[in-house]
Amino acid sequence: MPTAVITGATAGIGAAFVRPLRDRGYDLVVVARDGDRLRRQVPGAEVIAADLSTTEGCAVVEARLERGVDLVVNNAGRGLSKAFDESTLHEQLGLLDLNVRSVLRLTHAALPPMLAQGSGAIVNISSVAGFSAGVRGATYSASKAWVTNFTESLDLQYRHRGVRALAVCPGFTRTEFHDRAEMDMSAIPSRLWLTAEQVVQTALRDLDRGRTVSVAGPQYKVIVGATKLLPTAARRRASAVVRRRLT
Repeated sequence: MPTAVITGATAGIGAAFVRPLRDRGYDLVVVARDGDRLRRQVPGAEVIAADLSTTEGCAVVEARLERGVDLVVNNAGRGLSKAFDESTLHEQLGLLDLNVRSVLRLTHAALPPMLAQGSGAIVNISSVAGFSAGVRGATYSASKAWVTNFTESLDLQYRHRGVRALAVCPGFTRTEFHDRAEMDMSAIPSRLWLTAEQVVQTALRDLDRGRTVSVAGPQYKVIVGATKLLPTAARRRASAVVRRRLT
């Protein structure tokens, strides 16, 4: 049976990948800091308890990936509620360690066995925030821009060798993400919210269709399309409106 690795699998988008991947016949390897919670939530899966913001945590998962898997979902990530000047350097570097460094390291470990077998897929969870300047956290938006570009580049380089890469770019999604970051999201209109299941369903459909970037929800398809067409000044005015809502 094929094997899929899901990081950040205890809640939200990571947890929403569990059932559809099992339905597709995958054996699961699930990764998060809380191994006991994972064992309760995903019985029968191989569980790896690891903090991917650390070198040691990444190394544990890398060792598993180097043995060969068929699909990797790099979902673990974090945000910050504070403005750049209000947060510490340690917090900013921790965000980059998880959102960027762990994605790079786990992808680097998973790719050689996939290339050797001539098949595989890497799904990286990015964000629509990566398509425009950040209205809250400069580092978060920049990290997600990196994830999207990195993923598109991987697909460009390795698709012809049988390995696919997909950047999943959700908008506001009802998960534990914002609560963990201590963000007050009460000002966001209900029409902008997605469910984790919507994001995952769209992502797997787009992976099947051979797409490189997956954006769930018609509202976010319009927003992403607009960011590519609007001049910089117009994008900045739109970002300012969002910033006022969030603050």
